[in-house]
Amino acid sequence: MTIVGDLPVSVGDEMREDNWHHHLGAGGSVGLDAQRQLHELLLKATRLQVWRLRHQLPGAGTTDLDDLAQQAADDAHLAVLRKIGTFEGRSRFSTWVYKFGILHAGVAIRRQAWRHHEVTLSETLPLIDGQHSPASIAEGGDLRQAVQEAIASTLTSHQRQVVTALLIDDVPIDVLAERMGTTRNALYKNVHDARKRLREALIASGHLDARSGGTPS
Repeated sequence: MTIVGDLPVSVGDEMREDNWHHHLGAGGSVGLDAQRQLHELLLKATRLQVWRLRHQLPGAGTTDLDDLAQQAADDAHLAVLRKIGTFEGRSRFSTWVYKFGILHAGVAIRRQAWRHHEVTLSETLPLIDGQHSPASIAEGGDLRQAVQEAIASTLTSHQRQVVTALLIDDVPIDVLAERMGTTRNALYKNVHDARKRLREALIASGHLDARSGGTPS
């Protein structure tokens, strides 16, 4: 299948008459047909993305992957209907919709991959890797201690948990949002605020150079 951006050429051909979305809120057969076209397009997107990311689920079979794609398409369908008022027509509607499928398929894969992973929400940094030279360990240890002190003194307990999970433990943000009962946007704001506080603290301690945009000294 040839891909143009995120949209397969075949899908673009099928959706050449791109005014069908105006009928999504209509009743009767016209509305049902528009809803069917929407779901079919989303399913094409989710199946493609699930197949691309299948390496993250090594134990999943074809049926499992298709079930994930179907679930992601259903979630994306609802998301499109909620967000349809924000469509500004800057791109083809089918292209705009396709991105919802890609996004929700990625979320479904990450959630499944982390289903049996414990998210500890630790507030402390991991130990330094002892494989480096004594000089690099000493230098890294000094910076690590400065970061640890900045985290302890400038961040709230919630911010420490979020920063450690996202930036150190590499927990996917949508997985963390689900586990913590919050939203991606709220976590993004937590990280933004925490980065700002840490940067200010490390500049004050002399570990970052404010003139060079925060480069370690």
